[in-house]
Amino acid sequence: MKSKKYLLALLPIFLFVLVLSGCGSATEKDSKNTLAINSGDVIATMDSSMNTDAIGAQHLTNTMEGLYRYDGKDLKPAIAKKVVKPTNGGKTYTFDLRHTQWSNGKPVTANDFVYAWRRTVDPKTASQYAYIYSGIKNADKINAGKKPVNTLGIKALGKYKLEVTLENAIPYFNTLMASSTFYPQYKPAVEKAGKQYGLSSTGMVFNGPFKLVNWNVSKNSWTEVKNNKYWNAKSVKLKTLKYYVVKDANTGLNLYDANRINRYEKLGGDTARQVSSYKTFSMDKQTANFYLELNQKKYKFFRNAKIRQAISMSINREQLTNNVLGKTGGIEHTIVPVGMSYNPTTKVDFTKEKMLQSSNQYTEYNPKEATKLWKEGIKETGQKNLSFTLLGDDTDNSKKQNEYLQGEMEKNLPGIKITLSNVPFKSRLDKSTSGNFDIVVTGWNADYPDPVTFLDIFTTGNVQNNGKYSNAQYDALINKSKTTDATNEEARWQDLLQATKILTDEQGAIPLYQSYQANLTRSNVKGYQITPNGSYNLVTAYKK
Repeated sequence: MKSKKYLLALLPIFLFVLVLSGCGSATEKDSKNTLAINSGDVIATMDSSMNTDAIGAQHLTNTMEGLYRYDGKDLKPAIAKKVVKPTNGGKTYTFDLRHTQWSNGKPVTANDFVYAWRRTVDPKTASQYAYIYSGIKNADKINAGKKPVNTLGIKALGKYKLEVTLENAIPYFNTLMASSTFYPQYKPAVEKAGKQYGLSSTGMVFNGPFKLVNWNVSKNSWTEVKNNKYWNAKSVKLKTLKYYVVKDANTGLNLYDANRINRYEKLGGDTARQVSSYKTFSMDKQTANFYLELNQKKYKFFRNAKIRQAISMSINREQLTNNVLGKTGGIEHTIVPVGMSYNPTTKVDFTKEKMLQSSNQYTEYNPKEATKLWKEGIKETGQKNLSFTLLGDDTDNSKKQNEYLQGEMEKNLPGIKITLSNVPFKSRLDKSTSGNFDIVVTGWNADYPDPVTFLDIFTTGNVQNNGKYSNAQYDALINKSKTTDATNEEARWQDLLQATKILTDEQGAIPLYQSYQANLTRSNVKGYQITPNGSYNLVTAYKK
């Protein structure tokens, strides 16, 4: 199906095709060996200690390998020979490693894991993801500068034997090991590059299914080629992956219709609606949520729960997901996405538990109540200047989404003035991390299929808690959930539910929607599988 309105994009598509033509012919891209895919933005870093976003995680998954890898929804052994059962009351994991190689032919050893993990938790590295190591022996104390890095609960028992010691049993530990933050690193390459490590493919070595070539952090297109040193190379069918940054919807659709790309990911709004009748259209329900963070450090005004509740209730999520996002998002009432975690006893979805249902009122569209709470919050805080900037990405979909949010808040919250700032993805991350924002639309992808992967980031002091929400009772419940006896699943579940209720009642972060990724995928592309941590496992992908 074609539409005349696509002709409006002729000039940008012509220029973009010239770029593509320099990277290979259409015949090459349509060959069985090459898969061409769009990317929503550039890769910010290929340093697994420093990456914080889904784009980087995807390309680390493409090019690196950890102890485990997801095959669809199934957790499979990767460098580890098997999925390990812990000993010592759930606190000790001993991994026998396969004899695998880096792309330069050097062996991947237990010490490569020891080096990478120590580097990530070392406060000198300043990894924003170091907190995910919490629960591994001494990780928190090391990251706080209270213990030396060599006391981390990981050691090589031999060249191909690794032992990990936890402070307490972690129920989700094995699923955590599929996360890119726990990948090994090749020390000579890291140390040679220094602070430039992960910003260029030059000098990097890889141990995953593909190798990144001729790339640096500013490139809008890049290539990944099959890594013949990969331990499971026989299972990798594709020889080349080609990625192109595409931010304009019409440009992306024209590229797909012209067969310049084989897969067009993350369509939104009008584009998703227009192509929903394509036979190659599909929708992946992701374990990812988008939400608003309000800068509570910069503005004491945002520390008032009524203000946050008012902002939340001023937004019509049904219109947002259906009309603006083109049904590429699901209405979300909590920070934890639907369809990820289930009660260990009753099998009820976490988000559907009765304890949370009363909290849904704060995410229901209720302009009358929003106005009431807003006025009460203003009176309580004495706030007079109601002008704020809403920060977001510079993609076509993000701009339309933020325009809608701006309109809803200005319509339903008397006196507020919202200015929009749409910046490149990496700039948005930098601004969010540094606290250089008023209100930001941001998102989170599950690192592992457990509610705490979302809830943990809103604890006091977490580096991902950019809005600086803080609640002592919430913190205590999340910390308790990490140390509860692994055999007492129900008690842990109740702690997580109670924490979620606090966060939702207070609107510490304002949930907007769960991401449904709309895609167009050529009918000859097979085995393209999404995993529970939101990445795609391209080991299984191939073209007929």
